[in-house]
Parts: sequence; structure tokens; C-alpha cells
Amino acid sequence: MFEMFRNSVTLFVQGKLFQDLPKVLRQLVVGISVTVVLLVLLVKVGLSVGLAIIVSALVSGLLQPFLFKDLKYA
Repeated sequence: MFEMFRNSVTLFVQGKLFQDLPKVLRQLVVGISVTVVLLVLLVKVGLSVGLAIIVSALVSGLLQPFLFKDLKYA
């Protein structure tokens, strides 16, 4: 298991894990941006920071399969 993780990280760092690395990075930035904006909005609305983190992390986790459903591995 550790060897598979290490191999995947090595391929990712070398830029050989995905066929379209710019698309992967773009989708990653979209996911991070949605999470940060949601977190800031929830705190501004008056939710406690802890609860806002939990809610934004849940939404972000639910968004990941949608964002990364069309990725192709090399």
C-alpha cells in the first residue's frame, strides 16, 4: 500500500500521473476556491469557525467526485 502511494506521488510530481495536468490543476483550484469562499461566507453569516469549517469541508468533499469524474490517468 505504501509503495503504491509513493509511486503515485512520484508520478504526480514528475507530471506523468494524469494525461491533462492543467485540467487537474484547474479543477483543484476550483474546489479550493469554492471551499474558501464558502468558509468565509459562513463565518460572515455568523456561524462559529468550527462549524463553518465542518460544513465547508463536507461540501468540498461532496464536490470532489463531480470535479474529478472525467480525469484520465496516463
